[in-house]
Amino acid sequence: MLWPYYYKILQRPSIRYPVKQRQAHIRTMNLFLLSNLLWLVVLATAAVLQSDDNDKTKPIAPKVVIISMFDSEGDVWYGIPEFNLLARNITVPGLSPIFPDVHCTSDGSVCQLTTGEAEINAATTITSLVNSPSFDLTKTYFMIAGIAGVNPKLATTGSVTFARYAVQVALQYEFDARDKPADFPTGYVPQGSFRPDQYPQELYGTEVFEVNDALRKLAVGYAKQATLNDTLAAQQYRANYKTNSVFAAGAEGPSIVECDTATSDNFWSGTLLSEAFENTTTLFTNGTGVYCTTQQEDNATLESLMRAAKAGLVDFSRIIIMRTASDFDREFPGQTAAANLFGNPGGFIPSILNIHLAGVKVVQGIIDNWDGTFAAGVAPTNYIGDIWGSLGGNPDFGPGSIFGGQNAPVQSFRTLRNGIRLALRSL
Repeated sequence: MLWPYYYKILQRPSIRYPVKQRQAHIRTMNLFLLSNLLWLVVLATAAVLQSDDNDKTKPIAPKVVIISMFDSEGDVWYGIPEFNLLARNITVPGLSPIFPDVHCTSDGSVCQLTTGEAEINAATTITSLVNSPSFDLTKTYFMIAGIAGVNPKLATTGSVTFARYAVQVALQYEFDARDKPADFPTGYVPQGSFRPDQYPQELYGTEVFEVNDALRKLAVGYAKQATLNDTLAAQQYRANYKTNSVFAAGAEGPSIVECDTATSDNFWSGTLLSEAFENTTTLFTNGTGVYCTTQQEDNATLESLMRAAKAGLVDFSRIIIMRTASDFDREFPGQTAAANLFGNPGGFIPSILNIHLAGVKVVQGIIDNWDGTFAAGVAPTNYIGDIWGSLGGNPDFGPGSIFGGQNAPVQSFRTLRNGIRLALRSL
């Protein structure tokens, strides 16, 4: 650029260059200089904006996605000291109308979304997330982090549970209990079967999911570093379970527990239904699953993630199911099932707070040990996937893989159904 050179010349006194004319040229040059500086500012701003646009169009590749189901479960993650999940907010088409955004840290390493409650909301939201071009989820760890009902035989309110199996317990035939055969212990009968204790002869594929047990144990280890919240109200209520030794765990304080989860859109209460679904969990998992928590979303979430894994969008071995206990699934001795359902067990506050207190330890464990442990993935030591064996391998529950242990091929629906029926007849 030549204007600095000319500017210096114009500043020199000269008898051949009248003062007034020189001053006029200097003013002109000053305006020229100012216009050049303004133009440089415009170019620099445009470059920055273009850079921002490029960053926005580049998919976010989170290391962890936290899955909440309703507002209180999501709110507990906002404004925490460990990281700021509201630094970036990405609206994703297909998410819940009342929870339309995915919230992320500024570097995109941790994200969180809220699905909305029950199975339809969960499936729709997670399907929309995994298909969003705004995200690259191929190496992401998903942590389902919500509250649940709890079986007092295994845990108590405020406890933090980590599941290996998720069982869709209400996917069955149902009699009103007043109409059931007299020798049936429950009105629920597995589909295609003729008695409550007979393995389902008709499978939809979503009845049971199994996740990575090696990853679960790592998550449990991190969660045990947390100091869990408890309240006087919860302590006083759970003391009612002391009178029955079967419920000893329900009468104790909150802890970290490895046990499994039952999914149903129906929110039930009472010993009869709880024992029926406890038996369903045992039956559907060939005696391996341990019925512990009750919730409304997990099998739907897992089905969406399983289909995404088949499409190469996510890694099914990177899923953690964490549920904290807010209430009991059945009444204490001397109480009615109705009083259990409509009463206040005092567990809501500790269950919500413990989502963060235990869950953040898991998130930090993954982030802090990313290079050494989690980037490459945690190799499963057990089968992972659905009851059909859709991702390959042979399920250790149900009839075994209907695909011969291979990844599910593309074939006609009729061929699949015939294969399922043949496998079930062998049980």
